[in-house]
Amino acid sequence: MFGRKKMCAAVAVTAALLLTGCAGGSGGLASPSAASPTAHALPAAQASALQKVLDDAHGTLVFPGAIARVITPKGEWTGAVGTTAAGGRTTPTAADHTRIGSLTKTMTATILLQLVSEGKVSLDDPLSKYVPGLPNGDATLRQVADMTSGIPSYTLDAQITDRYLASPEEPWTPAQLLDGVKTLTPTFAPGQGWQYSNSNYVALGEVIEKVTGQPIAQVFQQRIFGPLGMTQSSFPSTTDLPEPYISGVTLQGVDGTIPRDAAHFSPTFAGTAGQVVSTLDDMTKWAHALFTGDKVLTPQMQQLRRDSILTSPPPNTATAGYGIGIGDRNGWWGHDGDIPGYTTSVYHDYGSDVTIVVLVGSDIDAPSGQAPAPYIFAGLVKALGQ
Repeated sequence: MFGRKKMCAAVAVTAALLLTGCAGGSGGLASPSAASPTAHALPAAQASALQKVLDDAHGTLVFPGAIARVITPKGEWTGAVGTTAAGGRTTPTAADHTRIGSLTKTMTATILLQLVSEGKVSLDDPLSKYVPGLPNGDATLRQVADMTSGIPSYTLDAQITDRYLASPEEPWTPAQLLDGVKTLTPTFAPGQGWQYSNSNYVALGEVIEKVTGQPIAQVFQQRIFGPLGMTQSSFPSTTDLPEPYISGVTLQGVDGTIPRDAAHFSPTFAGTAGQVVSTLDDMTKWAHALFTGDKVLTPQMQQLRRDSILTSPPPNTATAGYGIGIGDRNGWWGHDGDIPGYTTSVYHDYGSDVTIVVLVGSDIDAPSGQAPAPYIFAGLVKALGQ
């Protein structure tokens, strides 16, 4: 999302996120009880194959530690590799906190759909009704949410990205981020193209605050974390990560090849596009809610989200598309998260009822060009024979 070289290219995930960050699910997937220590384990041979994916990734990629979970109708597996910090001795656990980056977008989109269900907003409302002054302000909330608004990402403003990377612990407000968009030319007219833009979801956060009359952190707590029992998740305003946590490394803002520790970079640079902190156990709960709508959306709104997947304009296709804060690629639904120091992946396949959650303390690309979490996700899918 905000990662690596992508930072100064508007986090140009466009086709990359569309084609690698999408997954789908239902049924018994990622149920709240799936994180229980009593959950049925996968057979030893299959568990060994999945663990090998993590072990091999640790030998190929640059990261201190990673943790992943695979949930199937036949049982589940949780595996970890490396350490919670470079040079440390503690293996990551499901209780360790991490930054989830753009997985935040799936939550922001869910809250937007809740407000639609409550009759407080319409997906046909123009963005300017709630957030004036942005280019392409006549784009509808639906177009903002599905990335067809044409509003450029604030990460295209070199002054903003340079300032962030020079002082990564400095706090940002949504207004400061969106101010960087006002000097940029729209990428295309609303509805006439598709481009992944963090500005869209920071703007939706502003819409949510205006409509609810509540601070966004409180909205996330009341509408997402509280109802789902995600007691270790938060929308933080400080650079601190709750203990225990996984340290994350990045090459962003680095002259050379020695990574810097990004654990205490300010998440406010991501806002409602990527600010949330969570754990593997809590992300398992979120996966269940995201792919079923359980406790967060009515069946009608959950179906609307499923039906929102675009097949055009490019890079969307009949088999790989993005919708309202979620994507679908060949039957896998979900999203990737990418923020300096961290990458995450949460996917589900409705046909096989398999859910995969991956959390990695690094945003440094694999030699293949894939971000760490998507790289590991692809390996886990292959190991499962999916």
